[in-house]
Amino acid sequence: MKTLSRKLLQQLSSKQAIRHHAYSTKAIPDFGQPTPASHPQLMNEGEITPGITSEEYISRRKRLLELLPEKSFAIIAAAPIKMMTDVVPYTFRQDADYLYLTGCQQPGGVAVLSQECGLCMFMPEAKAHDIVWQGQTAGVDAALEMFKAEKAYPMSKLNEILPGMIKRSCKLFHNTLTATPTYTDMETFQKAAHVGKVSDLSIFTHDLRWVKSPAELKLMKESASIACQALLQTILHSKTYTYEAMLSAKVEYECRMRGAQRMAFNPVVGGGPNGSVIHYSRNDQKIKGGNLVLMDVGCELHGYCSDLTRTWPPCGSFSSVQEEVYDLILQTNKECIRLCKPGASIRQIHNYSVELLFKGLKEIGILKRDQFRSYHQLNPTSIGHYLGMDVHDSSMISYDRPLKPGVVITIEPGIYLPSSFDGPERYQGIGIRIEDEVLIMETGCEASWGTFYQTVIIIKLLDCGQ
Repeated sequence: MKTLSRKLLQQLSSKQAIRHHAYSTKAIPDFGQPTPASHPQLMNEGEITPGITSEEYISRRKRLLELLPEKSFAIIAAAPIKMMTDVVPYTFRQDADYLYLTGCQQPGGVAVLSQECGLCMFMPEAKAHDIVWQGQTAGVDAALEMFKAEKAYPMSKLNEILPGMIKRSCKLFHNTLTATPTYTDMETFQKAAHVGKVSDLSIFTHDLRWVKSPAELKLMKESASIACQALLQTILHSKTYTYEAMLSAKVEYECRMRGAQRMAFNPVVGGGPNGSVIHYSRNDQKIKGGNLVLMDVGCELHGYCSDLTRTWPPCGSFSSVQEEVYDLILQTNKECIRLCKPGASIRQIHNYSVELLFKGLKEIGILKRDQFRSYHQLNPTSIGHYLGMDVHDSSMISYDRPLKPGVVITIEPGIYLPSSFDGPERYQGIGIRIEDEVLIMETGCEASWGTFYQTVIIIKLLDCGQ
């Protein structure tokens, strides 16, 4: 038996060595991010990033050029590396506009888009020391071969080429959030800014990103599915994981084990009164028996975010007071989702939610008839927001804009009653939010996770001692 085990281990080690050697062969170029050749289990031929083809990236750039005024061009800088200490960087996350237009997931680049040259990418030049410590990165060859740029240069050429483009243009747009001194310190750029030739590119890119393509929606549904499954698994273990930090760790583990690259934001895990803090993120308290847990989570899958919130009693049953408030939020969630359709706006849905909640809170006895101002202290948030490559996506798009098929929003009614709430004592320290993702469709909408399951699955499984 020992001999057989030894032979099996030797065979397994041999296969692993062969697989590792095959991946490391020089026949597969390393562009510093996954490619169909290096990650065939993740990407199909023709894709620049998982799920998004080179044709779609080219189409995005073409549509942006159609929006830009005549004789203008755009500068899009990659997100910078942010340092946690002098030698330890934070995990890198690419700027959404740069990723949306190029597919490049790496820092240090500057892309220029114009009718004159198409996509021109200026790529960082990797030094031998950097490659030894951090690995290979995308360079000029990758820009042309992988990202399908019409032109590409090393970053050292930026000062030679960009000033001439600025002088020949009538208008210049750039993504102000990632603007880098590499080009903003140029004399020609500063002169253009001084005379009003420079504007924020996001008024165009957010408009493009607002309506999602079929490929984007597929990724967003997968991201939402991962978050849903992870949240349900966390709920089922919440009887035994009695600390906020444990639940936060559990949901992140479940997301990443299902393929998410990262969390979309630090999970909100508020036990008891901490649930009344809208973006509570300390997650450092023990959850007391009988308290509710409010968990707001989302993950990121290949550049696309999810965002869900559930509130539940780890003990397995709501108190009568908790159930009273929960039912109001649940019904508001359902009614608002029914309003999600083409032609409606987030603002309209929000105003309707305020009417429902204010009426319900008066009927329960939390608010008096003349306390409309107090309502906004208990719920100062919007009913929802746009969702996509960023959690609060396309922030330049007004909440008054009529929704279109392909737009994804959140619906997240809530009520936040801190321990200091000047009202009936039995309601103090309760925070409840129920948040779904909603895809606007031609005939209505599709929600990420049916609200029916919120009370049925959660309570029944917890009552069964899960």
